[in-house]
Amino acid sequence: MAVSFLSSVPSFLPLLPPRTAISPATAHPFHTARVRCGQIKTDAIASNDDRFSRRDVLQGFGGTIALGLLVSSDHMVEPAFAADLIQRRQRSEFLSNIKGTLFTAIKNNPDIVPSLLTLALNDAVTYDKATKTGGPNGSIRFSSEISRPENEKLSAALSFLEEAKKEIDSYSKGGPISYADLIQLAAQSAVKSTFLASAIRKCGGNEEKGQLLYSAYGSNGQWGLFEREFGRSDSEAPDPEGRVPIWGKASVQEMKEKFSNIGFGPRQLAVLSAFLGPDQTAIEELLASDPDVLPWVQKYQRSRETVSQTDYEVDLITTLTKISRLGQQINYEGYTYPVQKVDLSKLKL
Repeated sequence: MAVSFLSSVPSFLPLLPPRTAISPATAHPFHTARVRCGQIKTDAIASNDDRFSRRDVLQGFGGTIALGLLVSSDHMVEPAFAADLIQRRQRSEFLSNIKGTLFTAIKNNPDIVPSLLTLALNDAVTYDKATKTGGPNGSIRFSSEISRPENEKLSAALSFLEEAKKEIDSYSKGGPISYADLIQLAAQSAVKSTFLASAIRKCGGNEEKGQLLYSAYGSNGQWGLFEREFGRSDSEAPDPEGRVPIWGKASVQEMKEKFSNIGFGPRQLAVLSAFLGPDQTAIEELLASDPDVLPWVQKYQRSRETVSQTDYEVDLITTLTKISRLGQQINYEGYTYPVQKVDLSKLKL
């Protein structure tokens, strides 16, 4: 639910629609509901810049006023900071720039895509439910972890991201991006590139038509929750050994057991087939030998043959979103930074 902080300012009340009736017992002069700023959905702010001009008001002169306002309820008083909207805008702009950097880098080096997917998976599935340790925490960047057998041939992907990180950090105003975030966002960009490539193939190789097809029928709108989970912290040490299978040598049963240990089943195993090694076709043939996984493999193969491949895309995005935050406490203020305060005395209204 988007929240208007202008509703807290008496002088702006005439701009708002009439209130519904409330009981005298709950009425207050100007505030009738408790607002939790942390629950404002990013999509509602970032995805529709033109929905109203309140942002401009806040950035122009209302922001500093709203910082001190309080929104009250029957039992508690909580601050409703205009700064929260500013921080969300900062994060949205930074995220947009990161995606642009990664998109360009991957487009110039498409062969890196399979390794980026496996890198993200291997960093995440170190999660252990019993101890609540591991997960997508960037620990795979440590030499002692990236050199393990299960991470063989992933060093090039890590080096690729290290170069991208230099560029991203150069324009970041809120501090360097964590490897934990970078690795998962790179997987998102890699997934998007495969979706787009599929659309272009279905248009006979015409890139312009493929872009149009993907824009019209693709599942871009499903990424909202994934992009909100932005603010992972880096581990300060490698994760314990023995938590990640060597996908190219593991049996389907071993894969199923690993996925079960992190809270997933045959459906998620099938949809992540592209993450399990560079040869997705060979992996799917192996997975299809298991009666529990076979129906899902067939479902996603059929879906990829359709124009929109909606079932495959949506399930893949959903699964990647869940895996990308296993055990993580997301810092929703990450990458924000102070802004210059407006001197109200110098404004000419």
